[in-house]
Amino acid sequence: MADPKGFLTTGREVARTRPVEERVKDWNEVYVRGSLLPIISKQAGRCMDCGIPFCHNGCPLGNLIPEWNDYAYREDWAAAAERLHATNNFPEFTGRLCPAPCESACVLGINQPPVTIKNVEVSIIDKAWDSGDVTPQPPERLSGKTVAVIGSGPAGLAAAQQLTRAGHTVAVFERADRIGGLLRYGIPEFKMEKVHINRRIEQMRAEGTKFRTEVEIGRDIDAATLRRRYDAVVVAAGATVSRDLPAPGRELNGIHFAMEYLPLSNKVQEGDFVAPPITAEGKHVVVIGGGDTGADCVGTAHRQGAASVTQLEIMPRPGEERNAGQPWPTFPMLYKVTSAHEEGGERVYSVSTTHFEGDEDGNVQALHLVEVEFKDGKLEQKPGTERRIPAQLVTLAMGFTGTDQSNGLVGQFGLELDERGNIARDADFATNVDGVFVAGDAGRGQSLIVWAIAEGRSAARGVDRYLTGASDLPAPIRPTDRALAV
Repeated sequence: MADPKGFLTTGREVARTRPVEERVKDWNEVYVRGSLLPIISKQAGRCMDCGIPFCHNGCPLGNLIPEWNDYAYREDWAAAAERLHATNNFPEFTGRLCPAPCESACVLGINQPPVTIKNVEVSIIDKAWDSGDVTPQPPERLSGKTVAVIGSGPAGLAAAQQLTRAGHTVAVFERADRIGGLLRYGIPEFKMEKVHINRRIEQMRAEGTKFRTEVEIGRDIDAATLRRRYDAVVVAAGATVSRDLPAPGRELNGIHFAMEYLPLSNKVQEGDFVAPPITAEGKHVVVIGGGDTGADCVGTAHRQGAASVTQLEIMPRPGEERNAGQPWPTFPMLYKVTSAHEEGGERVYSVSTTHFEGDEDGNVQALHLVEVEFKDGKLEQKPGTERRIPAQLVTLAMGFTGTDQSNGLVGQFGLELDERGNIARDADFATNVDGVFVAGDAGRGQSLIVWAIAEGRSAARGVDRYLTGASDLPAPIRPTDRALAV
């Protein structure tokens, strides 16, 4: 156990963010660099080393949280990093991007603020990189088997790294111009600087993983050709089809999916553009969708100099405390103030967009909405609550509906879908097509980054067993598992 009295003597303290007026002028991460290390050992000491650590169940990866908390408390950073990597290929991603269902399941959280698990995690891995403790782990011998991984998001990268380390020759195919999937082009720089992706890619290259960018399976290479070339295939193409809003006026200029808007600002940071082709500068911006992607649009609009930012959510405002239907240790839906919300803008709940209004040139200039409420389990409009708000840029951030089938990937392979439209798979993550496996959002539907990595690791074990008849790779979950994280 770390500090037997830590949870009694030490209060919860989290990473400090840079002043709003400073950080909205740049695209660097919002946190003060180096602010965690002076406090993190004591924060790790708040871990109670529970007899039954529910944080394990809260995390789909099964992270060994009490163990690396203990090492962090003792400042044995190398051992802490080893324990961290035992279950998670990319803790620098999850430590920055995961909503931390592990903290919701923390036993201390029953009657006190939970352990800052996410902050401890990111401190350990950042220290490991700085200390040179993260090194390539190439396989001792090659199996002679080849695997193609379609998609380079967290699921694809996790599967590829596990399979490479198992001795297989792995090629990752990515249709974009850079590796990373939504980590690269969906997550703004201020949430995670892309140096964290780049150095993991270099580690994986040194281990033997091959990367092929600007190659779309189904268009540039058909499924039959890929299947002939490789002994196994992992489909980790994500759930990239954005949910649309078929309201009158949707065709007006200036209305974009979030995944049309966000990647362009990331491409500016990569040096591809001097200024983004779609910008919020000087405009009244409306973000439709109250989730994390919507918050990313809010933060991006602030940095681009929007005149105003309004975020709309059709559901009621969540409470700040757990309700009876979401008891500990489940992951509750709570009112959350992200760094983007701290920077300004207005959040409006329980409203629905009725139509968009355009100017004479076909550009959106306003949005009309109405308040809604639940009646008999259904959302209904409240008469007399209609109003108009200015909108010269609208981003749709209402989630995703499934894997892109327009390129023929699903049809060419002949993959079966489940009742929700995701690619169906069995307990080994195998599809109905021999030698073809699926991991991440493509099979699960839109979910958390921890689920993507966990599924990538589990699918890798299924592939390894398929190729060799057995596997020593760990598999934290099966597709049918329903852990406390959602």
